[in-house]
Amino acid sequence: MFVAVGCQQKAAGPAAGAGGMQGLPVQTAAVTLSPVAQSSEYVATIKSRRSATIEPQVQGLLTQIHVKSGDRVKAGDLLMEIDPRLQMATVASARATELQKKAVFDYNAVEVERQRKLFEAGVTSRDAFDQATQAFDNSKADYNSAVELRKAQEEQLAYYNIRAPFDGVVGDVPVHVGDLVSPLSSPASILTTVDENQGLEAYIYIPTERATQVRLGLDVDLTDNNGKLLEKTKIDFLSPEVDSTLQSILVKAPVHSSLEVLRNAQLVKARVIWSTTPMAVVPVLAVTRQGGQSFVFVARAQGGHVFAKQTPVTLGDTVGNNYSIPSGLTPGDKVIVTNTQFLVDGMPVIPLG
Repeated sequence: MFVAVGCQQKAAGPAAGAGGMQGLPVQTAAVTLSPVAQSSEYVATIKSRRSATIEPQVQGLLTQIHVKSGDRVKAGDLLMEIDPRLQMATVASARATELQKKAVFDYNAVEVERQRKLFEAGVTSRDAFDQATQAFDNSKADYNSAVELRKAQEEQLAYYNIRAPFDGVVGDVPVHVGDLVSPLSSPASILTTVDENQGLEAYIYIPTERATQVRLGLDVDLTDNNGKLLEKTKIDFLSPEVDSTLQSILVKAPVHSSLEVLRNAQLVKARVIWSTTPMAVVPVLAVTRQGGQSFVFVARAQGGHVFAKQTPVTLGDTVGNNYSIPSGLTPGDKVIVTNTQFLVDGMPVIPLG
């Protein structure tokens, strides 16, 4: 028989509890009440309050493209140019016609005044004066018509310069220099888009089953696909009618995030918060699953000892690193958060700390 002597550390094992009963050392956490949001998650589309699709209003060849996708532009900035030579010739012809009509009008203005004086002096007949008056009126109408035609052609000439309608960001530019563009083409010739990303809204479609709950002012959390919070906002528009195709109600919420965070036409997740209710919460580490049922182990004292009691629970939404528990626990219960993989129902434990 050999006896080991010296300072030797014993192997780790279950600690002895009162009366020699072995217990597994565990950490516990008290069940507390925390405000938990009752919410539903939907897909939302980010849309700009000011978004323009730029299409040609005249036909011609693109001769210049001054912007590229992503450029920031100011209202009135030149985006593209369409070959204006044919329209410039039309304007020149209209100006020449206007000058011709002006010459005839000026002559008839002098002539009608001369005929009036001769008629008043009794030199010419009433018929000659009436003919001069008629010629003057006709030439005046022709001249005015030529002026308006010239103005219209000059205004048409402005359409050959494509300008930004407002401050914004240039979208995709699918056309190239040399392309023939026309307002009559099918499909329509889209030159580019301009979006003002400062006035964004989240478009959310709420199922009609929630019609009695949805209202203005409800909180909305916008998140990305990974659950990262992008912005907190509130519903500020509620459609008075149901979308017949989707059988849902359109609501809108303003978005104030910068262009680097959210963009026009981007899809995000929207969590609509219906109400906030105090509810029991436990750390995520305390929850185990077995056969599709969620459990926690509650440390319960009995006869001077503490035992792990396996308790089925119903899980709600996550709140930070905690689960909300709609039913199964009461505030003050001590749930076990360590060594849960070694626990079985009724096993003695030794709470630490």
